[in-house]
Amino acid sequence: MKILIDEQLPTKLKYRFIELGHEVSTVRDMDWLGKKNGDLLESMSTNNFQVLITNDKNLYYQQKISTLKVCIVNINSKTNRYSDVMEVIEPIKNKLKEVETYLTKTNGGYFIV
Repeated sequence: MKILIDEQLPTKLKYRFIELGHEVSTVRDMDWLGKKNGDLLESMSTNNFQVLITNDKNLYYQQKISTLKVCIVNINSKTNRYSDVMEVIEPIKNKLKEVETYLTKTNGGYFIV
């Protein structure tokens, strides 16, 4: 899968998913810092990203993703610090397996870890 790590999350998080064989970039890698959520999702779709990993709890209420071919995985971590995100790394990896299966059947969706 082609995964994008949202800008508020630690950039080194991407290595936890690269080791699983995913193609992973961060918003910083793509030079998309500061993009509004709608523009970010459009850019993702245009650049064939399939998954956005985020901790933005408002994204679900702000964006309609059913028209885009992307999935959003909200990690639901208490903070964006690396140590807090690492507490939920295994559930995130499990959710990505679910998303991968989901993408074989349909386009886009919203998932909470």
